[in-house]
Amino acid sequence: MYTLTEKECWTGRVDSETVTGMFRLHQVVRIEDVFTFNKKQDGKAIGIIGFRSDEGVRRNKGRVGAYHAPDEIRKALASLPYHFHSEIALFDFGNISCDDGNLEGAQAELGSAVKKILELDMFPLIIGGGHEVAYGHFLGVKSHVGGTGNVGIVNIDAHFDMRPYDEMTSSGTMFKQIADECAAEGRMFRYLCAGIQKSGNTKHLFEMADRHGCQYIYEDEISWQSIETTSEKINNFIEQSSAVMVTLCSDVMDASYAPGVSAPQPFGMEPKLVARLLQEALKNKKAISFDIAEINPVLDESGRTVKLAAAMLYKVMDSVASVDREES
Repeated sequence: MYTLTEKECWTGRVDSETVTGMFRLHQVVRIEDVFTFNKKQDGKAIGIIGFRSDEGVRRNKGRVGAYHAPDEIRKALASLPYHFHSEIALFDFGNISCDDGNLEGAQAELGSAVKKILELDMFPLIIGGGHEVAYGHFLGVKSHVGGTGNVGIVNIDAHFDMRPYDEMTSSGTMFKQIADECAAEGRMFRYLCAGIQKSGNTKHLFEMADRHGCQYIYEDEISWQSIETTSEKINNFIEQSSAVMVTLCSDVMDASYAPGVSAPQPFGMEPKLVARLLQEALKNKKAISFDIAEINPVLDESGRTVKLAAAMLYKVMDSVASVDREES
């Protein structure tokens, strides 16, 4: 299930081989094995790991193709300029792949990798894959937090993803799985979803979210005029958690910007607004990890959704690099 990243993913334009102010990301990234690398980074590093999986989307009867996203997004990131503080190291820890239908095993392995990255005092940046990546992400953060600490989840998404999983888990069940797991372990289930659309969720799912005490913000409540209020709600949520994982389902963005997703949204959010929400959330030291999901290169038009994902990750990396996380 685990493989190192091919060096060809990190190639691109070279303006200088000696002047660091002219470097691009492919010139500074280090490819390492997450399970054997043991040098702590004092909170001044970002650790990328991919989750190549279509299995959750397939089970959810969605449009498959997100399996290919991690490497395609790396290629789009490679030539972006390295503007971050020189002390911020960038590591690529390869891919966890679900090639045999064993989604649960792949999610568990992703959890182990995320926990390891956090133990190395790095910020995990996880590239999906379908949104089933969020469950493996949670497993890693929960294990890192330990005990009965409450792990907050900030999900920027048009969907709750709290469907029943009596028959099988999928890319639409993760947060119901997490809610049930928290109840069984005596943990508080803390979940905030921003970008929710009535047209993307049944009445039953709204009732499910209410029953589990979820907080949610409708897509049409989020605008440039309300951005400060929305950001304050998210920050208040983060402050009441032991630690927070942030997850972005790319189908929250308008289909005119992001056509290459499993479930395009004709009334989705503007990418700049999504980026602003992420930047505000990641300013908080309790936000310790991030994943992006549902980019589907197979369905993309002219590669623009992949480029959008790379640009979004670049803003996330810039936000993470600007915050001193040593005391978090």
